[in-house]
Amino acid sequence: MKWLLALLLAAVIFGGAALFSYKIFLRPEMVMREELKAGATPRSMPDLSLPEFQAAAKLKAEGKLLEARAALTALIRKYPSGQHVGDAQDLLGEVNTSILLSDYPSPEKEEYIVRSGDVLARIAAKLKSTPELIMRTNNLSGTMLRIGDKLLVSHPVFSVLIQREAKLLYLLDHDVFFKRYHLLRQNLPAKAPAKITTRVAAILAFKDGKRIGIGSPDFLNSTRWIRLAASGYVLYSEPDDSHRVLDVPPPAEGIGLSATDVEELSSLVNTKTAVTVVN
Repeated sequence: MKWLLALLLAAVIFGGAALFSYKIFLRPEMVMREELKAGATPRSMPDLSLPEFQAAAKLKAEGKLLEARAALTALIRKYPSGQHVGDAQDLLGEVNTSILLSDYPSPEKEEYIVRSGDVLARIAAKLKSTPELIMRTNNLSGTMLRIGDKLLVSHPVFSVLIQREAKLLYLLDHDVFFKRYHLLRQNLPAKAPAKITTRVAAILAFKDGKRIGIGSPDFLNSTRWIRLAASGYVLYSEPDDSHRVLDVPPPAEGIGLSATDVEELSSLVNTKTAVTVVN
């Protein structure tokens, strides 16, 4: 009888332990598995970058562009994979161009006083800038200058990175992010290599279907293309809300961006601008 009592006692003890283990370990794991199978929604993570993004956007809205630039740059570095990094890049691009393409004071601009014999192209070459960049920074409607005029001149060193699969064009200044643009269309040569290292070959402007020069009175209202040194690679204009009708049809091969974006890019790059195209 003693052995039967011992057997019953062991069954109670080990059975209870098994039930305890089931309740504490196995059952929760099984429930969790069933929830995952049923598509249970995981607990959402807090959006840590949102307050800083909103604060930077407020600075921009208040016209505090230098402060907004610093805040957005810090946000992108702090949250490189954050939920708002793309929005922050777009906003930073707007801030950067607002500073560069206006007479807004900033440390990277220097003042130049026009002297006798100065012409815009010569000033641009001397100060490592572009004629159109100087025109847009100083709100000039033409290339004529007067002795004694005060010009604000920037010295950016731009390069371009085109990511075909992401459909993005990045403009870098001294290898640091400046702005990104969205590719609308791609008609490139067949069997295009995975990576192309090239440069800007020419800025093209068209008015009424004809090619015009940078000194033309119609240049500021022209349709722009940016031709690269690699055969078949042209950054051409696509119609947008501000340019519903263009002065020239698209090329057979090239990369299409909004006409507003190509117009802006054409004022920033020159024939020394390095371009990298990757898949």
